[in-house]
Amino acid sequence: MDSVLRAAAMYVALMILFKIAGRRSLAELTTFDFVLLMIIGEATQQALLGDDFSLTNSIVVIVTLIAVDVGLSLLKRRSSFVSRLIDGEPTVLVEHGKILYERLRHARLIEADLMEAARSSQGIETVEEIKFAILERNGKISVIPKEH
Repeated sequence: MDSVLRAAAMYVALMILFKIAGRRSLAELTTFDFVLLMIIGEATQQALLGDDFSLTNSIVVIVTLIAVDVGLSLLKRRSSFVSRLIDGEPTVLVEHGKILYERLRHARLIEADLMEAARSSQGIETVEEIKFAILERNGKISVIPKEH
């Protein structure tokens, strides 16, 4: 039972920590982000298994993590409040060619990140060409160009 409680607590703790860390898609991870995730994974493994490295304990921990994940996904389907709490909402970063700097700062992004997404997805060169730029729930930035 100790493994189940540790796994559930670690799941919740990591969910909260990654929520605080902000949205970022896997495609946008830097080398340092990747190394940091590997270190977190190792620390998490030690916290989850404790001194019991048996196959049975590992299976119990894995089943618990999957059960918590499935349970939360079912809860998110039933409650829009829980869905917003866990996954957040899309955030408009640019509106009609104007950068909303407070929202950009809150998302811990810089103008260069925004323009990189605009160039790579739409070939846009200036902010004035953007109708909307939206930080999606999955961490990607969607760019909608202005009509010419």
